[in-house]
Amino acid sequence: MPQHNHGLVVTDITVTRCNKVNIFSSCKLDPVVWHRIDKNLYLGNTWASSAYIHVQRKKEEELAPDDKVVIDVKVGPIDPADGAKEQRDTRWESRPAGLWILRSARPHASDSKDAVTAVDVLFGDDADEVRPGWALRGTALMLDTNRDVPSAHITVRRGSHEEPPKKPAPRIRDNGKFKIMQLADLHLSTGLGQCRDAVPDEYEGGPCEADPRTLDFVSRLIEEEKPDLVVLSGDQVNGDSAPDAQTAIFKYAHLLIKYKIPYVSIFGNHDDEGSLSRAGQMAIIEQLPYSLSSAGPDDIAGVGNYYVEVLAQGSSKHSALTLYLLDTHSYSPDERHYSGYDWIKPNQIEWFKQTASGLKKKHKEYTHIHMDLAFIHIPLPEYALPDNLRVGEWREAVTAPTYNTHFRDALVEQGIVMVSCGHDHVNEYCTLSADKESGKPELWMCYGGGAGFGGYGGYDSYVRRVRFFDIDMNTARITTYKRLEHGEIDKRIDQQIIVDGGSVMPPPEPPAEEAAKEGTKEATKAT
Repeated sequence: MPQHNHGLVVTDITVTRCNKVNIFSSCKLDPVVWHRIDKNLYLGNTWASSAYIHVQRKKEEELAPDDKVVIDVKVGPIDPADGAKEQRDTRWESRPAGLWILRSARPHASDSKDAVTAVDVLFGDDADEVRPGWALRGTALMLDTNRDVPSAHITVRRGSHEEPPKKPAPRIRDNGKFKIMQLADLHLSTGLGQCRDAVPDEYEGGPCEADPRTLDFVSRLIEEEKPDLVVLSGDQVNGDSAPDAQTAIFKYAHLLIKYKIPYVSIFGNHDDEGSLSRAGQMAIIEQLPYSLSSAGPDDIAGVGNYYVEVLAQGSSKHSALTLYLLDTHSYSPDERHYSGYDWIKPNQIEWFKQTASGLKKKHKEYTHIHMDLAFIHIPLPEYALPDNLRVGEWREAVTAPTYNTHFRDALVEQGIVMVSCGHDHVNEYCTLSADKESGKPELWMCYGGGAGFGGYGGYDSYVRRVRFFDIDMNTARITTYKRLEHGEIDKRIDQQIIVDGGSVMPPPEPPAEEAAKEGTKEATKAT
């Protein structure tokens, strides 16, 4: 049966190069005939030079008898036909930058599963293609770039456009357990990335390369911990070093797709500092395999305000856990009066309250204790209250917004037992927010701890880490801990029970030695 590629098929591909010094060079072709892939192959890293891929496309029904359809693409210095038997009615055609295309004029060529229907570019020798139906084609394009410019790789979709894969439904395991891995501040780049404040500053006997080391760390923990869901809590993309955000996104997606782990993501203040807006990035992420991410309602502030239900074990259709994810935006819109970072907006809080309230009746159908969690990127102002009890290290100033919209109160009002953030890379504590009058524990507020080597560390020889939430629905208990990239890599750091029986728990009593030290300090103060 013919595989009808509804829509457009590619009939030609070329590369243009232009230079500001050479007034006769141009990267523009007739827009009626050619569609330009709007990614500068030099990524803007050269002052004078630019280069672009251009594609000719036609609707299938508009193909003329003498039109040819591109059925393969390769990159290299020599003709791919050398030493190979080719069909008599086709031949490889050379294009600039070492690009070769194979076109067919045969009837029904556009119906073939080999027909190229879309073209794109990814960057860096570590680039991965994760979209269904797409594949990188050979080596990097042959451009006169220096070592500081990530190589450009052409990627094509062949055959019909595949529908986005069905979204997986996260579910409590048959033993009643469910584990969440929070990846905070990966700071991935276009290309290998540069390590910042790495401990140690070498890796496996060689120099530290940020993205490979970050992804190796995450991969090791996935294999050891076997999480059921990954939460990417913002700054997955390091804006300054990621001129092509799509390439950076595909790096973490490739890893999670490989392990078949559902994942959700929100944005931080750096994600959209490069080539793609929040909306543009989310449009890509929503379509990727195993992604449960969503742009959320378009009538409230931000991109990525949504919730995810984790179903009860077995074949139950009831929700056991609900995860709320909200966009904390970037920098203050009113630097004069409220310097620093932006805040969660009133219409986001209202959306959250209405959504959480509306789900409560349905959640009561669950035969055990239903629990609600939340994830954000920028911490709430209450993270910085010095008198709150804490478990873990407070190494740097809390860079919460200076304008408080009291989202913490809304979380408590709706029965959220835990909220976790990222942003401040070397803060990795959980702090307990309690009722002011009774002292009753109300909400744990945690940091994930920075995981990526492309972001800063640098405080007190900070070691990259990842936070886990180990949930037991049999007892409605949540245990949290962190795992390290270096040093005590097998140890669960600061393991504590934060919720038991569905209720927020106080922190564990300190060991006797620490308690004695604290008592001595208090006695000294009293005298």
